[in-house]
Amino acid sequence: MRISQLALFGLSAGLLFGAPDARERLDAAADTMTEIMSAPDKGIPQDLLRKAECLVVVPGVKKAAFIVGAKYGKGFMLCRRAGGGWSAPAAVRVEGGSVGFQIGGSETDVVFLVMNQGGVKKLLQSKFTIGADANAALGPVGRDSSAETDAQMHAEILTYSRSRGIFAGVSLQGATLRPDEDWNKELYSKPISNRDIVLGDTPIPDSATRLINVLNKYSSRKG
Repeated sequence: MRISQLALFGLSAGLLFGAPDARERLDAAADTMTEIMSAPDKGIPQDLLRKAECLVVVPGVKKAAFIVGAKYGKGFMLCRRAGGGWSAPAAVRVEGGSVGFQIGGSETDVVFLVMNQGGVKKLLQSKFTIGADANAALGPVGRDSSAETDAQMHAEILTYSRSRGIFAGVSLQGATLRPDEDWNKELYSKPISNRDIVLGDTPIPDSATRLINVLNKYSSRKG
């Protein structure tokens, strides 16, 4: 990569890295899940959401491109607790880039459903590479989509993306998902790992109440 390309990448990344604080982002995550699940016949199937062991929601993954492409987004990971409810949210960030002549930009909401404990273990690594560290597949959409699909039966992670209200695949191959230690400290007033947040008994912060309520509405395992 040439020095000029590195400089452009740094500029693009710097523009992308600007983000609201953790509490504002939690509200954005709640809005994203509400809109996706409320989409008539186009939402994430509730039977799959109920079966998911963990969920990652990253509202507004930004993709900017000028000579050097870059992707960046911040969101949250939550996992099931013993009683079937959701854990406190652990902050994550998505980062990725590619080199080539590109001009343009976009913003896409991304949701991952982690369907089994193997996927949970991999996602809790210090650095998780999308498309390389786990068996992932595009998830089916629509209320009547059968949970007995090949993707759901074999994939550790089902991926969803939505741009301007339209469900469509977004290329996140090679992008990484990492814990966001700064936001975790902001939310919990102390350094704490993603593993301790989602697998422990960390109290749910007030700022996450809306997101938890939305998830409970559409993914309750009771009844």
